[in-house]
Order: sequence, then C-alpha cells, then structure tokens
Amino acid sequence: MKIPVTKSFIPPIEEYTKQVNRAFNNGWLTNRGELVLELESKLKKHLCVNQILLTNNGTIPIQIALKLLGKSGEIITTPFSYVATCSSIVWENCTPVFVDIDPVHWTIDPNKIEDAITDKTTTILATHVFGNPCDVETIDVIAKKHGLSVIYDGAHTFGVEFKGKSIFEYGDISTCSFHATKIFHTGEGGAIFSTNPSLKDQIFYSHNFGHNGPLEFHGLGINAKISELQAAMGLCVLPYMDKIINERKAIVEQYINLLNVTKLQLIEVREYTKWNYSYFPVIFSSSKIREKVELILLENQIYPRRYFYPSLNLLPYVSNTPMPLSESLAARVLCLPLYVGITQKEIKLICDLINQEL
Repeated sequence: MKIPVTKSFIPPIEEYTKQVNRAFNNGWLTNRGELVLELESKLKKHLCVNQILLTNNGTIPIQIALKLLGKSGEIITTPFSYVATCSSIVWENCTPVFVDIDPVHWTIDPNKIEDAITDKTTTILATHVFGNPCDVETIDVIAKKHGLSVIYDGAHTFGVEFKGKSIFEYGDISTCSFHATKIFHTGEGGAIFSTNPSLKDQIFYSHNFGHNGPLEFHGLGINAKISELQAAMGLCVLPYMDKIINERKAIVEQYINLLNVTKLQLIEVREYTKWNYSYFPVIFSSSKIREKVELILLENQIYPRRYFYPSLNLLPYVSNTPMPLSESLAARVLCLPLYVGITQKEIKLICDLINQEL
C-alpha cells in the first residue's frame, strides 16, 4: 500500500451534498453567495479574527497584498518557503531581496533584515514556516522604524496562535491557503486578513475586479472570488477541526517517540505558540543521509516530500545570492507522511526504515 506525504481530509459525501444542494436551490454558484458569507462568519469566530476575505486560492492573496503594498519596489523575503512566495514577488514586478533564516525556528532571521534594507525597500514578506511563527514582534519594530509594510505568508498557519492571538492578526496583511492538502481546506482556496482599516476596502475591491457597485470601479482589481462549491467544502470540514488537529498531534508525538531523534533535527516551535501540527519535517545530518533515507522510503512505496526545495534564492529567475543556512536546510529536509487516517503500523514502518539508515 502506498503511503503519501499527505491526504486530503474528506468529509462524508452526504454532508457535502447537503451544502451543495443549498447552492443549487439558491441558483447562486459564485459572487459571494450565502455559503461564502456563512463560511466567512464561522471562520471569523473559529479563528478569533476581526476580518477575513475568502479567495479562490492561497497564492492570489499574496499577489493582492504585493499589488497594494509592494509598489514595484524591493521586497525583503525568506529563501526557505514554497515557490509561490517568491514567484508572487516577481509576478507583481517587485524585486525579491533574500535574507537568510534563523537556524532554530527556520523563519526569516530578523537580525539580518536591517542590513538588507535600501531606499527601494517597501515591504517585508515573511513566511511562517510549517506553521511556526516568525519573530513577529521584532519584525514589527523594524518595519515601523523604517516605514515598511509587513506581509505574512501564513499558508501553513490555520489555527496557529502566538501569545494568545491569532497569527493572522499580525502584520499589515496576512494570507492563508485552503488548498486540499492543508489542515483546513475548501478543495482549492485561501484567505486574506488585515487589521489595517484603510486596507480592508482596498483588499475587497482588489479581489473583485475593482468593482464599487455593479457599474463603478474603485480601482484596479483581479478575480480572486471563491465559489459556493468551494465554500460548501469548507463548511463541511470546519466542524472536524478539533478531530483533525488532535489526530495530527498524536501522529507527531508517535513519530517523536519512535524516531532516533538524537540523530535528527526537529522543528522547534517558537515559545508562546499554539501550534497546529501542519507538517512534520525532519532535518538529516547530511544531504547524503537524506538521499539514502528517501530512497529506502520510496522503495517501500512511502512518499515523503522535500519541502522546501530548492532554496528560493537558487531559482532561475532571481539573482543568486548565497543563503547558506537555507540552502543547507533545503538539502537535508524531508517532510514525513502526516494525515488523518495514517495508521500506527505505517508510522512504525516509516520510523524503522529511517532509523536503520541514520
């Protein structure tokens, strides 16, 4: 039997059909119908946030944020993230300026940010890595000192809290992905958050072609609207979130108990964080050992993922500035299978195969 790195959580089909029937009965499939509005309301309550706007995927919120705040300038960002973080910067005609990562938490190192600031810098775009928050307090101080805006790529951070507050309440704009592989999902989708009152209207107009009513336009916009069918999936998944996170927590704890962790580096969650167990990455002592482990797992039809690889500063469409910590981590990381339904027997097999190669 194949063991993938992840599986989508699929709610009972009759529950999804019930929600879809509502959309069919309304004759309303998109353009912020009843299901979208209901899901936004329930997510605001679940996440304890003041504002949320659902979108059709998790990348377009980053692009909207950069369109509003990047101003075609230099964007200080992390090399250790998914490609969408960097490609969005380039796509929006901005210039990524990489800053290496904190070796403990794997997020952007705030102690290196100020050295990268120039008169062209407009924004800091940082990623909460594997649900592990950035040093949001230090980044906020730096941004205010230099008059910069802050965008957080929170694709992995659904439900994460820092110091008792939703991680989406930090920064000028935060984003999240609701892709089918995420712990909360709408099949494909995402969300954009802002605590800045002056940005909320701009974000809304931007996600709907710039419309200000049916015949007037506030400004430039794009189509980022989520559909009723996507919202239907979200309404079905949301009631299971406690079950999903508790089961993932138990899986992570089993991995930690069974793996020879003395020969691995595990993620160190930042202090004061309520984590969501979104991924279980392990760092091997060398790329050679990582390669050996990956090969033996693949031979046993177990499919981990080199997440994140490559280090984004090595992409062909950016300037190749050395980022030694990120490059080293990207060469040695594997995310192990983690999803609701993976069995204890399967986890034990994975751990036994890894331990024999360490």
